[in-house]
Amino acid sequence: MNSRAQPTDARRYDFVVCGAGSSGSVVARRLSDDPRVRVMLVEAGGSDDDPAVHTPQLWPTNVGSERDWAFRGEPDPGLDGRSILFSMGKVLGGGSSINVMVWARGHQKDWDAMASVARDASWGYESVLDIYRKRIEDWHGVPDVERRGSGGPAYVAPPQNPHPLPIAIVDAAAECGLSTFDSPNGKMMESPAGAALSDLRVRDGKRESVFRSYVGPVAERPNLTVVTRADVLAVTFDGNSRATGVRILRDGRPQTVEATEVILSLGAINTPKVLMQSGVGDARMLRTHGIPIVQHLPGVGTNFHDHVGFSCIWESAEHVPVNPMSEATLYWPSEAGLDAPDLFACSLAIPLTTPQTEVLYGPTRAGWTLFGGLAQPASRGRVTLTGPDPHDPVRIEANMLSEPEDMRAAVECIRFLRHVGDAACLRPYVKHEVMPRALGRVELERYVRNAASTYWHEVGTARMGYDEMSVVGADLRVHGIEGLRIADGSILPRITTGNTMAPCAVIGERAAELIATEHGLQRRGQR
Repeated sequence: MNSRAQPTDARRYDFVVCGAGSSGSVVARRLSDDPRVRVMLVEAGGSDDDPAVHTPQLWPTNVGSERDWAFRGEPDPGLDGRSILFSMGKVLGGGSSINVMVWARGHQKDWDAMASVARDASWGYESVLDIYRKRIEDWHGVPDVERRGSGGPAYVAPPQNPHPLPIAIVDAAAECGLSTFDSPNGKMMESPAGAALSDLRVRDGKRESVFRSYVGPVAERPNLTVVTRADVLAVTFDGNSRATGVRILRDGRPQTVEATEVILSLGAINTPKVLMQSGVGDARMLRTHGIPIVQHLPGVGTNFHDHVGFSCIWESAEHVPVNPMSEATLYWPSEAGLDAPDLFACSLAIPLTTPQTEVLYGPTRAGWTLFGGLAQPASRGRVTLTGPDPHDPVRIEANMLSEPEDMRAAVECIRFLRHVGDAACLRPYVKHEVMPRALGRVELERYVRNAASTYWHEVGTARMGYDEMSVVGADLRVHGIEGLRIADGSILPRITTGNTMAPCAVIGERAAELIATEHGLQRRGQR
């Protein structure tokens, strides 16, 4: 989608939104609903007008492409020294243009925990449920008026004409003790466990990114400017307490854009990077790079975490069409007594391996996968600078599986998924188990470290709260600074259960609501 041509001398806006992903696209759309204000949406990547974006089955081809930031983590001790790729969307739509299209709202306990940290019930489950129902969703599955919305910008539906395999996986989960639901985003997100066919952002066989859903219909608004291939270098300040705009690099030329308010929606890696490059972060670290201190916030870049995933793979006894989309979803607790799931899995009709598991088990050319994950990992990492120049890369120390609790949960995850794969209703689809097969505890832990990879759900590096390591408050304003907010997954104190696209849309809606209320803006889109 091409942005509307804008005058090249436009340098002053009411609001500059940095990042056209699952949060930034929402913020820009909602703020531009008021025709009296001027909004700029800045995206480092290019157009999303590409078959690899719109064709759901081609999503893996985006990984490592020009549409992927393709951040490389440091060698990770928890992964036996492996360095893994952290993909994030560098294109209009951000991750929602290159990810697996699964819509997962997050569990009731996730949002209630968020409200507790925020000291604000507006971040709690009941409030968030209203946002999904009244502002976001256009649900095309089994009706659920209490929990699902209709007529919103975000088209959501169960898989259309799913293969019998994901249906059998849901049945197998039931055989293993999980309750089944019409959708993973209704009552299942108020339950400790469950299985359902996935909710997807696919309409008429084509991906619907958050950008397409929110900004696409209003791209021609005269008060909305969408700028692509523009890197955000830093936030500008008037002294140390008020943001005045951003410095961007566009067409190889630096320029400063002034704004009444700046909203960073660059994701859990680039948002802390831009903050630190701008002088907002741990003062001691910034001084080592010669960056002038604007605000000492030692929590910037800390609390980095992600859903850690690992595959259980079977070769099918009959032909299963290759399908890299996830069409079945499972959630369950790793031990008795938990009131919310801490494990989850998505099905894929492809073998999802790592180079290390290929070495251990040999090349895997065909098969289907249950890709298990830690819904609430305990391990935390950090994002730091390597130098003072905006083009110096960040250092990502993920510290995956550094907490013993994560390894315990990972082992339980694999054991349960192997139990599912052995269920009677899946026998027509199992010729043999490819990996990990029956292993002792030591060998299974080795397998986990070799199979572990990211779900590409990076969050947490500018977390909400009010202790010394928090970065934003409940109003999403950066502590100690006027005119600067953060609206993306980096504000999450802890990751939500399941894929993070939908929670990021909620964060965008909340940011727009907060800003509109403060500035007396006209608001639309609430039913």
